[in-house]
Amino acid sequence: MGFLLEEFGYTLAEDDRFKLYLTNTLDMKELAESNLPGMSSLSKESHAAGVVKKEKPILVILGNPPYSGHSANKGPWISKEIKDYYKVDGKDLGERNPKWLQDDYVKFIRFAQWKIQQAGEGLLGFITNHSYLDNPTFRGMRQSLMKSFEHIYLLDLHGNSKKKEKCPDGSKDENVFDIQQGVAIILAVKKKGMRKKISHSNLWGLREAKCGWLRDNNIKSTKWKKLTPTSEFYFFVPREEKLLAGYQKHPKVTDIFPTNSVGVVTSRDKFVIDANRAELKKRIRMFRDENIPDSIIKRAFDLKDKTNWKTKDARKKVRAEKDWEKQIIPILYRPFDRQWIFYNDAVIERTRKDVMRHMMHDNLALCVGRAGQVVGLEKAWNVVFCAECIADLNLFYRGGNVNLPLYLYPDEDLYNNAKNYRREVNIEPKVLEVLKKAYGKKSKPEQILYYIYAVLYSNIYRQRYAEFLKTDFPRVPFCSSYDLFRTMGKLGKELVDLHLMKSKKLDKPVARFEGKGDNLVSKIKYDEKKSLVYINAGRHFGPIGKDMWEYQIGGYQVMAKWLKDRKGHRLSLEDIKHYCRIATAIRETITVQKKIDGIYTDVEKHCVSI
Repeated sequence: MGFLLEEFGYTLAEDDRFKLYLTNTLDMKELAESNLPGMSSLSKESHAAGVVKKEKPILVILGNPPYSGHSANKGPWISKEIKDYYKVDGKDLGERNPKWLQDDYVKFIRFAQWKIQQAGEGLLGFITNHSYLDNPTFRGMRQSLMKSFEHIYLLDLHGNSKKKEKCPDGSKDENVFDIQQGVAIILAVKKKGMRKKISHSNLWGLREAKCGWLRDNNIKSTKWKKLTPTSEFYFFVPREEKLLAGYQKHPKVTDIFPTNSVGVVTSRDKFVIDANRAELKKRIRMFRDENIPDSIIKRAFDLKDKTNWKTKDARKKVRAEKDWEKQIIPILYRPFDRQWIFYNDAVIERTRKDVMRHMMHDNLALCVGRAGQVVGLEKAWNVVFCAECIADLNLFYRGGNVNLPLYLYPDEDLYNNAKNYRREVNIEPKVLEVLKKAYGKKSKPEQILYYIYAVLYSNIYRQRYAEFLKTDFPRVPFCSSYDLFRTMGKLGKELVDLHLMKSKKLDKPVARFEGKGDNLVSKIKYDEKKSLVYINAGRHFGPIGKDMWEYQIGGYQVMAKWLKDRKGHRLSLEDIKHYCRIATAIRETITVQKKIDGIYTDVEKHCVSI
């Protein structure tokens, strides 16, 4: 910059400098003085930058800070300051995994906010990842920014290929950068005497058009929509407030079933999970074998040592298990895909046994997802399934599966039968009391779960509340009519039986496996005209209608996903039968959903308050 100024005719004096500083903005610790070659100047630079960061007022902070979910900036100062975003309404967020608040761009926003607060006034202008606008984890951050600044302008530039974003008219939406994550511009003004105001606008379309619009427009020419973010989420996106007010009167599923947990995280699925129990058992037997060196086990099963997990230590612990074969139990891995897992703490990163232990006995659970699970704006929320065993965290496309068991069992031996144990109902007592008063009789726990399942599979419900379902757990309207409650419950039970593969309707599959050749899944292709699903050039399943082929659960196109997970494998006779039953279950699910929609409107006409 000094050379550039000289070209324009200005020469810096000896004690003068251009005020650019080489520093880590988020680290307040200065480099110690040193006589080592080159280190002396760095130390002086660090000290000069420290004076600016800590003492001198800065009124305008602009930038495009780095987006890094795995931040390396973990110094004591920023680690302390970022904790301001871990509270909302004076309480802890209560998030099981608030790691996204550690993203670098969030920390740079926090620095800018802190610096402008120090000055008492100023302007923040950043272009960053847009996740903080509506992700529930960022609600404390949003509330904090609302308190600090008088005016906040939010221009969502979208372009999120991870969410497969499209323009409202269905056309292609592109990012202004060569990245997958969508971005947004925030302009935040702090100045005494200004009335509080939060404004939002969307910019959709192709990159060139977006860049042209940004070049030609400013704050005054932008069409802003006024936002009034409210507790508990303080969303920085437009909401249908009238519809939201009614929706929020209903209880969340996580409040109805208070004991709940996210799914199992193994960190080594290919080793501890298998569709074939015998193959898994063989692997674990080898893992236990003292005669096989650790190096061979690592190569054979692609196991990598970490700071918190060592193959040698894990093998020693597993060898000490006398009844290790009992620990090979079922796991719901993906929708309609029940596999086997070696459920042992030595090889699984997070077993979630505090809740999952209840699913190792006779039980039923809702599996529900939250936040950003809608894949593409044209797709309705579909992040719900059921299980009667433990379930994987990534049961759904973007993970985040939360399990809500119906019953709770005593803390006894996990791997022994608990039929004689006294179990408790995992339903909030207030819900049971209100329904008993409304219906004049006590409802069975299963009836309540079946009713909820029917509501969550209503297409009308999903479309009406799509905006809210994208950002939080679903809320459930309970009807005041017992007859309607019972009818919805029966339809919900039909769905549960279909999804657990227990329905008698599955005994007559709608699809067949035909063609010539072997059963190797090599190239999956759907022929819409013939209603056939090919697994290779010669063999196919059919007839499978387009609505069945495209049907989604948890963001997965179920029939395609099941086959993709078996690519490179030969289907057994049992696999073929199972796939035909999946096709039948999906067709019947679509039929039951239409029946639910036929009566769902009556549910919302007369709701009980819980």
